[in-house]
Amino acid sequence: MSPEQETESARERRAAREAQLIASDQAREKARALKLYDFPGGVHPPENKHQSTGEPIGSIPLAEDLVVPLNQHVGGTAMPLVKLGEYVMKGQKIAEADGLISCPVHAPSSGKVMAIEPCAVPHPSGMPADSIVIRTDGEERWCDLIPCEDFRGEEPVDLLEKIRECGIAGMGGSGFPTEVKLDPHGGAEIDTLLINGAECEPYITADDMLMRERAEEIIAGVKILAYILDEPERVLIGIEDNKPEAIMAMRAAAEDSRIDIVVLPTKYPSGGEKQLIQILTGREVPNRGLPANIGVICQNVGTARAVYRAIRFGEPLISRVTTVVGRALERQRNIEVPLGTPIRHILKHHGAHRGLMQRIVIGGPMMGYTIDDDSTPVIKTTNCILVPTDEELPPAPPAQACIRCGFCAEVCPASLLPQQLYWYARVDDREKLQAYNLFDCIECGACSYVCPSTIPLVQYYRAAKGDIRIAEAEKEKSDRARERFEFRKLRLEKAEKEKEAKREERRKAAELARKQREENAGSPEAKSAQQEADVVAAALARVKAKQASPEQQLARAQRALSSAEQRVERMQKKLEAAEESQRGQLAAQLKEAEIRLREARQKLAQAEEKAGAAPAESAEKSKAQNAIEKAKAAAAARASMSDADKLAADIDALKARVKKAEARLEKARAEDDSNVGAFETALEKMQKKLEEKMREQQSAGDQN
Repeated sequence: MSPEQETESARERRAAREAQLIASDQAREKARALKLYDFPGGVHPPENKHQSTGEPIGSIPLAEDLVVPLNQHVGGTAMPLVKLGEYVMKGQKIAEADGLISCPVHAPSSGKVMAIEPCAVPHPSGMPADSIVIRTDGEERWCDLIPCEDFRGEEPVDLLEKIRECGIAGMGGSGFPTEVKLDPHGGAEIDTLLINGAECEPYITADDMLMRERAEEIIAGVKILAYILDEPERVLIGIEDNKPEAIMAMRAAAEDSRIDIVVLPTKYPSGGEKQLIQILTGREVPNRGLPANIGVICQNVGTARAVYRAIRFGEPLISRVTTVVGRALERQRNIEVPLGTPIRHILKHHGAHRGLMQRIVIGGPMMGYTIDDDSTPVIKTTNCILVPTDEELPPAPPAQACIRCGFCAEVCPASLLPQQLYWYARVDDREKLQAYNLFDCIECGACSYVCPSTIPLVQYYRAAKGDIRIAEAEKEKSDRARERFEFRKLRLEKAEKEKEAKREERRKAAELARKQREENAGSPEAKSAQQEADVVAAALARVKAKQASPEQQLARAQRALSSAEQRVERMQKKLEAAEESQRGQLAAQLKEAEIRLREARQKLAQAEEKAGAAPAESAEKSKAQNAIEKAKAAAAARASMSDADKLAADIDALKARVKKAEARLEKARAEDDSNVGAFETALEKMQKKLEEKMREQQSAGDQN
């Protein structure tokens, strides 16, 4: 490079640096103009964040088996869409969301489904949960993705559906489905979008490193979120002042946009959703309320980046940045790891010393929880894996009696009375717990941190919340049952009153007719009516005598036998085609039908003996017998069919039934039948069964 070129290059660098400084000064002035508030309480524990920020975000080799839990979010567990032995591609949806508050699950890598069974999952209870185990093939073959070049050309509702289909959930807290959070119900007007980059928990630096290295993607995701929310008045990104590199990177990425980067004083737990809202807006989320109730939507920086990847490239949420830290490890850093990766595999590639490990903590030392099984996988909410030594994080000493010092109340960021909640939790006083706003507790652990008696207060609160939720669910179930019972009781009483009214009307009409007959007993018309009544009575007597004849009894016995035989045939077919869970009930019904068939044969034999008829085997077969033989032939033909032919036959039969049910529903609607609801339900069940059969046929065709 010539001296002139070097000088020119130096000038350009200096000019760029000056522009950056000017932009930084402008950003600082803009941030100063935004008034910051404070929340009550809070603590300043040792940060311990430098250990994992010494190198860029890394990666590790792909694990042989990925354990993908079906519930990595708040809400309903996803429903599996794959079967054992099925090959799946990276990014393929393998479980569908079950209900509004739920998220689909996708394959983090390509491979073969080895199991669908309960496995260890990251949860404070330590209980296993349903998961899909994928044996990876190492090829990382992606499924087809649908990218979007310009999100502004799409409708917000379509972007929300895309976010839902990509399984995006909150990556900084409990994992609430992002699509539901971005679509607040009740017509709430959102004027502020907050992006949480505070990351106040000690040891955790996943968001810090993400903002340093992926700031452009985060800002792009924030713009998409603002577009979906109809461009709220304010878009704020809150970052604690102990992250200068992240602040600089985010300011550079947000330049020439209306997004404000706001620097917060470092205090735990400023990263709590309610606390961050209070700091930046001065508003308080109401008891058991949502941020949307006060016009605010809050999302994590990792969630914003996941939204960008989902909209721009069509990528589902199948990996995340996780902090791997602790003195029991040879290497401490942040890695981007596929969801479902066992923690054992991660520790292996970070040089974990088993002799030094005190325990494995998911999350930080304040809000994290210990796991006992290192086969537990990484999920959407796993932001940190902490592996401390005894010196680094000593075990808590035994709890002592509460001395009512009040320190816990002083540091509580929700302005609660932790010691009172502790006493009520110990005696299981649920009414008092709710009266003292137990559910406003964010379980930050600040009270446990300052407690001189080392009482595990948060554990008491978590257990009490779980008990209350179970009790409320049982009460709701009981209330629904009581409502159904009362409604049925009222319906029966109404029906009985209507019957009684009709009986009274008939009684009055009969009484009136009797009086008229008595008054007109001597008239010619009465005599003629009496003669007609005598003729009718005589005819009824002849019919009754004919019905009681041996020939009539024989005919009835033959019809009863035919009906019993047909019922046995039907029950046998149902039992052959039934699933394992239904076989017991159908077998009992078949046994009852066979008993009735024997009784019908005995009655037929008695009737034949009385009528002097020939034995049951006659030269000509009855119509019922022909039907039975036809059914037997059909069953034999089905037995010789292949699985594919049986499936095709079942589909044809279901199509015919669906068509017949649709015609019946249309007729019921036209006649304003009261059973329209029942017909609609039956049609939906048949259509759903037909769709399942067709998917099964398509799956079988794909495998072939």
